[in-house]
Amino acid sequence: MAKGVGAVGGFQDPPAEVLAEAAAAFGLLASSARLHIMWALAQGESDVTNLADRVGGALPAVSQHLAKLKLAGLVRSRREGRRQVYYVDDPDIVTVVRVMVGQLTARETSAATSSRRLHEAGV
Repeated sequence: MAKGVGAVGGFQDPPAEVLAEAAAAFGLLASSARLHIMWALAQGESDVTNLADRVGGALPAVSQHLAKLKLAGLVRSRREGRRQVYYVDDPDIVTVVRVMVGQLTARETSAATSSRRLHEAGV
């Protein structure tokens, strides 16, 4: 077995290059603005103006975020007339974003419900 490569529970550790690539992708998604953009694009393609309106960001800032996401290969674009339309072309990235945001939303909803019940019970 190669040094630094192990198996636990039948799963082989991924190569260092794969871990570095995953860390870079997660690093890009660590920005709440970029994560919001990815969430919006996971729902469907959009141009920068509509994305800026949706995520509440300034047009130049959203353009910069899109450029970083595109450079990293998380987002693609195509020209439609005079506008650039952005989309996520990787279903795995869409799944990761939807699962993470969905799980946290469910927890938030559950915690709010529990807190409300405690408050109503006078605790």
